[in-house]
Amino acid sequence: MDFTFNEEQKQFADALRRWVDKDYGFATRHQIIHSPAGVSDAAWATLTELGMTALPVAQAQGGFDGTAVDLLLVMQELGRGLVVEPYLATVLGARFLSLAGGHEAALERVAGGELKLACALGEQQSRHDLHDIKTTATASGAGYVLDGAKTVVIHGGQAGALIVSARSAGAQRDSGGISLFLLPADTPGVTVRDYRTIDGQRAASVTLKQVALPAGALLGAAGAGWGILDAAGDYGATLLCAEAVGAMDAIFAATLEYLKTRAQFGAPIGKFQALQHRMADMFIHLEQARSMAMLAAVKVDSSDEEERRRVVSAAKVRVGQAATFVGQQAVQLHGGMGVTDELPAAHHFKRLSMIALTLGDVDHHLERFIAQPGFVQHA
Repeated sequence: MDFTFNEEQKQFADALRRWVDKDYGFATRHQIIHSPAGVSDAAWATLTELGMTALPVAQAQGGFDGTAVDLLLVMQELGRGLVVEPYLATVLGARFLSLAGGHEAALERVAGGELKLACALGEQQSRHDLHDIKTTATASGAGYVLDGAKTVVIHGGQAGALIVSARSAGAQRDSGGISLFLLPADTPGVTVRDYRTIDGQRAASVTLKQVALPAGALLGAAGAGWGILDAAGDYGATLLCAEAVGAMDAIFAATLEYLKTRAQFGAPIGKFQALQHRMADMFIHLEQARSMAMLAAVKVDSSDEEERRRVVSAAKVRVGQAATFVGQQAVQLHGGMGVTDELPAAHHFKRLSMIALTLGDVDHHLERFIAQPGFVQHA
């Protein structure tokens, strides 16, 4: 397998890194996350200008037909720069639209940066099980009526439209009977409560009360949304793995620099062998996580659903373990400074902690990996 990135991919990543270094520094980010909006229109306009919003969209809808490997490099740079704009949420929403088909106009708006998306999938009781859905979709005339509540909708308050999972048939935890909808955020009956999360991102609680939607809002076939939901969830987990690698790159580099400059007993603490060993362990975790993130990006589009689930869950487990280890070690090696708001390392650690809990934590994906039919033969 060739893991060499082509020149175009490198140029995308380089352009994004230059922008982050020049215009999205730590002080600028601090101002953005503490602003009333919590995001920056100027930053979003730059991402659009750089082609980032068009990257995951098909050429027929004005995009660049970017693969998960292309997005891998983008997400790494966003993770390294602690970018808080609603890029991941929009790309994941676009993935739902692409898999479902029939919503080309919305994808064109995404590519042009005009439409931000968010995915309202989780509920109070569901934790990491995307098939655990109480929100109902009741057929009404030629359309549907939605009732229910969604929790921790990443960038739900900044989205112009929401991808909503609802149950149109079956029991609460059945994978059958799930329907997906594209819901304009300003639809009557939709209430969005926006708030800031511990890592500086934005999330929202979304309440749906007698929300009437036309038949055209349905993604795919009624009651058959699980295949799309499962595949898109794996895609989102893959992007999170890539973002985590970028954040770990940054926190590792910052820790290494700190050990070179922080002096104790007349010498830089980086000369102490015990700390060198800890840095070596961090590096091993980081490189293993990088390899698994790359493998997930290659395999997430696999036509073999079992292979996709197995590889993505394995990546989420290994990246989650690495994120916890690297983040905790970095904080400890920085001493008391490691938890202060003034130090980027503390913010990288918070972001890594949230990534580990988003779209399935280590325990969830370990159970999912073991549950795959081919687990025994691949063990």
